[in-house]
Amino acid sequence: MFFRGRTLRTLDLKGRIMLPPDFRDAVCSADGQGRCALTTYDGCVVGFPMPEWLEFEAKIASIRNPTRLVRDFRRLVLGGAEIVGLDAHGRVRLSREHMQYGQIGREAVIVGQGRRFEIWSPASLAPVLDQNFDNVTEELGDTGIDFGF
Repeated sequence: MFFRGRTLRTLDLKGRIMLPPDFRDAVCSADGQGRCALTTYDGCVVGFPMPEWLEFEAKIASIRNPTRLVRDFRRLVLGGAEIVGLDAHGRVRLSREHMQYGQIGREAVIVGQGRRFEIWSPASLAPVLDQNFDNVTEELGDTGIDFGF
């Protein structure tokens, strides 16, 4: 199950956003109930299929004697987490807190990130995508990933 691609979507008046069809299929097949965890991180709302979320949550909970920074990270990510289900139209509802954190208004961009997906305000995502990524290819090359197309 991989989430990939970017899709611009409009939220309805209740804060519901329709996931792309392949994202809906991945969420539904992950736990059989069409549920996912939404949380806050990096200026956006991050969505995890339930098995991925439970694994992540267990790893975070297993950290012994975490530093203050790790405890604060848990407050942001675990404290900002909500379990949501897809409705009959393949929509998830973003809470007011999630919309405020991500500065999401009437429109949002859903971005695939492999084992998870992100929901961004178009205005917040634009500068992220407009960065100069020249040094990233070198860093990734050190891990064995070759971008020499």
